[in-house]
Amino acid sequence: MIQDNVGQMIATEQDLLNLIMSSKLESIDQGMLVDQSVNIDNILMVRPSAKLSHPVVYVDQQTFDQQMQNIWYMPDEYKEMDIAAYVLDLCNNDSELQRAGKELLLYQERDLFDLLRYCVYLVKVMRDNNIIWGVGRGSSVSSFVLYLIGVHQVNSLYYDLSPEEFLR
Repeated sequence: MIQDNVGQMIATEQDLLNLIMSSKLESIDQGMLVDQSVNIDNILMVRPSAKLSHPVVYVDQQTFDQQMQNIWYMPDEYKEMDIAAYVLDLCNNDSELQRAGKELLLYQERDLFDLLRYCVYLVKVMRDNNIIWGVGRGSSVSSFVLYLIGVHQVNSLYYDLSPEEFLR
């Protein structure tokens, strides 16, 4: 198996052949990520009893991410939320407005507004249900927008952390 740049394991053609030949794989299902170079027809010829339970679709990472985001449960009120206005309303002064505006442009360039909307929804659900989460971890703490939304508790503006550390 190979690991992609986001840590997901992807089966190579040799991996699938090994699984089929060892009788550990009777079908290739939609839950298995398969490298784009794999020729499924060749694998199925090796062991005709193996079958595809679902068609294998090869997509690039951006398309895959978008498809996965489309199946997240999120109430309509969050899907339709003006996330930029929501975040900017949380700012208390001009420096916060400037930093949040800069970051929002970076999020928008990367088509991540739905992710921010989902974060607002997730934080609300966790607060409503008294679920405790960490104060912040890794490069996400360099995002002032995530701080404003409540994802973490590290004020990156105060500590002069660059948003590019998170949004590379």
